[in-house]
Amino acid sequence: MAINLNAKGKKLEPLKFSWKPKDILLYNIGIGATELPFVYETQLKVIPTFAVVPTLPLLAASLSVVKASPMKVLHGEQTIVLKTPKLPLEAETVSEATVTDIFDKGKGALYRLHTTTKTAAGEELFDNIFSIFVRGEGGFGGEKGPEAGNNPPARDPDAVVEEATLPVQNLIYRLSGDINPLHIDPNFAKIAGFPRPILHGLCTFGFVARAVLKTFCNNDPAKLKSYEVRFRDVVYPGDTLTTSMWKEGEGRVILQAKTQDGRTVIANAAAMFSA
Repeated sequence: MAINLNAKGKKLEPLKFSWKPKDILLYNIGIGATELPFVYETQLKVIPTFAVVPTLPLLAASLSVVKASPMKVLHGEQTIVLKTPKLPLEAETVSEATVTDIFDKGKGALYRLHTTTKTAAGEELFDNIFSIFVRGEGGFGGEKGPEAGNNPPARDPDAVVEEATLPVQNLIYRLSGDINPLHIDPNFAKIAGFPRPILHGLCTFGFVARAVLKTFCNNDPAKLKSYEVRFRDVVYPGDTLTTSMWKEGEGRVILQAKTQDGRTVIANAAAMFSA
């Protein structure tokens, strides 16, 4: 079944979502946080990458709009833009989503889903851009899309953070709503071409963001303004992630993450933050 090229410009039904401090605690632990401000309710802070959680159902809904088989899709890129310096510990929100682009990548198609999330009272919280690669659906003669940027400079990184994921990291992270069987079911993983369940890309996304918060933001989530990555390869639960960071001017850092066997798993990544 070919993807629906007419899906470009389609708006999805608005999504209502709510969360409480317990959801924040679970998410923070799911992306490896151990610092007290992220795991103790008396001083709890929201790690900004939580912004992906309230919009995940919209990503799932977009598959039927684009007519993309779940067995063919890979998460290609992810961007978050924070509209408020401090995400609330609990909120009722409404998210809207639009399929903004469908690009022809030759061996597949890549579509972008842009979501905007506000509180029920209308306060802007954050935007997400999900870029989803659909294997085997390219070659339709469409635009190729922009080239990847955020390439590391030809010098040693300014900072490196190494952190191991847990063998059960996937089991914890999925409790924040990403219940794709690819991340827990060995048979499903094999059908998809992997030897065993893989870690959620958005979990890796969170681990790398934490490296930025720790290194450049003094673990103050309010300082992170935006964050974008390209997913290059898969991470398996228990892998060790090494995040290299190059500071580029005031308030901007280029990022790259590798596993212990040298595979680059996050590339063409950057974060913007306040001093």
